[in-house]
Order: sequence, then structure tokens, then C-alpha cells
Amino acid sequence: MRRFTSTILAGAVALSALATVAYAENPKVGGAAMFEDKNIVENAVNSKDHTTLVAAVKAAGLVETLQGKGPFTVFAPTNEAFDALPKGTVEELIKPENKEKLTKILTCHVIAANATSDVVMKMVKDDGGSHKAKTAGGCELTLKDEGGKVTVTDENGNTANVTIADVKQSNGVIHVIDKVLLPKM
Repeated sequence: MRRFTSTILAGAVALSALATVAYAENPKVGGAAMFEDKNIVENAVNSKDHTTLVAAVKAAGLVETLQGKGPFTVFAPTNEAFDALPKGTVEELIKPENKEKLTKILTCHVIAANATSDVVMKMVKDDGGSHKAKTAGGCELTLKDEGGKVTVTDENGNTANVTIADVKQSNGVIHVIDKVLLPKM
């Protein structure tokens, strides 16, 4: 019985270690652990680097959508990316009368797919150096490989760098970016 109990205990310790390793593979974002068994919203609210994005998602009424089944690939701008917009832009966008415009901007950061960086790099390579991707908001993003890192260019020619790739979620993947992508208006 003692040997049987030791074997079970050893197995439990091994499983616990494997569970820790599985979570350790997902990068931290904004100082917070990101968990593959949580959805995009459940993880994003814990990132201190994405408080502006979370506030904008709430103001646009997109929380329920981004908690949905997906799959979604979200290019998630940091607070610094939002701060780089002209002064007063964010404050203006989160006003109720600008909900439609805000929704358009935010959904231009979302692709209805689970596109990890490996998938993106393959699409870019297969398409000869760049890949056009339609977003949930109807925008077209251009994805490229710049020295082994993904870049995303919006319809206005603004290019964002993926600074943290492959943050896996239960309903897709997040890629942290350093600029806000804007639709043609």
C-alpha cells in the first residue's frame, strides 16, 4: 500500500509540474500571468499595460463578443500606443455618441481566426512577403515578417510591431502591438 501511495503521489507531483510548465509557456503581459483556459477579456483585464484598451472595449460594448467562442486573433495596443494618438482622442472616442466609430476602430484589431505567429509567418511566406487579412470590422491589414517578427500595417499605412506574440487564450490568441491601427474613414 505504501508503494502504491508513493506512486500516486509521484504522479500527482509530475502532473502538477506539467500544469505549471504549460502555464509558464504563455508570456506575461503587463506584469500579469495570462492563462490559456481564460478568454481574451478575462486575461486582458489583468494587464496593467492594457487598461485603456479594456476601457475602450467596455465603452464599445464588445466585452460579450470578445468573451465568445471565437476563435479571435486580437492585435492589442498598449496604453502607450493609445497615448501616442493626438491629445484628447481616446477621451473623445469613449463618449457614448462616438460608440460606432470606437467599435469600428477596435474591431479593426480583430481577425476571426486563431492566427499564432507561426501561422501568420507561413501565410506571409506563402503570399510572397506580405499577407492581407480582413478584420471583424471590415478593415484590411497587411501582415509582414520583419526580421522574424510580425508587423501589422493598417489601411492608412501605419505600421505596428508585435512586441509580445502568441499569448494564447481559450478563444484565440493575443498579439501585443505598439501602435493603434486605424481604419480609413
